[in-house]
Formats: sequence, structure tokens, C-alpha cells
Amino acid sequence: MLNIYDNEIISYNVNLKNNTININTLSEKGQNITIIFSGVLSHMFENHLSGSIIFEIGKYELSQFFDDNRDLLEQQKDYCWPIEYIEIKELEEKLIKQQYIYYVISASYGLNGWVLAKKYELLSSN
Repeated sequence: MLNIYDNEIISYNVNLKNNTININTLSEKGQNITIIFSGVLSHMFENHLSGSIIFEIGKYELSQFFDDNRDLLEQQKDYCWPIEYIEIKELEEKLIKQQYIYYVISASYGLNGWVLAKKYELLSSN
């Protein structure tokens, strides 16, 4: 089983057309591991720093996404972000029906944030 704990983030790529995010990491033992999010609807990353270290990626219920981001959703609603909706309850129902998952990236140092996606997997390139 691949482990990303304490991996350094080397780079990441957001492909808006294909709805994917790939995060390339390097373990302390020199193993290259790519974190792949597919079916991405939206994401938010903060603290982009060279040498960023991953603590964990947690999988949470969508209800937690709404608790964590209610103010942001209200601010961005008129800009159709993350998709068009009138009431937050409507957005919640759409995301549940479309089977999105709330992934939270926690850092020991540097980059952290979240991704709304349908799938998350790890791939070793060594």
C-alpha cells in the first residue's frame, strides 16, 4: 500500500478540461508517488511553498464541506461557483446526487486545501 505521509510535494497540475488534479510527490525513501483526483468539480489550495510536506489527505462527508465553506459559497454563488445554484441546499443535493467527495489535504508544512472530486488514487512511478 502506498503511503503519502511526510511526502514532499514536487509539483501539481490542474487540468480543467479533463477535470483532474495530479500532485507529484517524493517520499523520504525517494519513491515518486502521484496523487490523482479525477472527476474534479472544484478545489482550493493555500500556502504554496517550496518543500511543502503532506501530513494526510482525509475523506469527509459533503456536509463537512458545507460547514467549512458556507461563507465562501455564499460569496461566490452569483458567479456560478462551483456550479450554478440558487440555494445552498440545492447545491448540496446536486453534489450528493452526482457522488462528489470532499477531500481535505493537510500539511505538516506548506500547501494545504481541499478538492471536491469523485475519485482519489495513488500511483507509484518507480
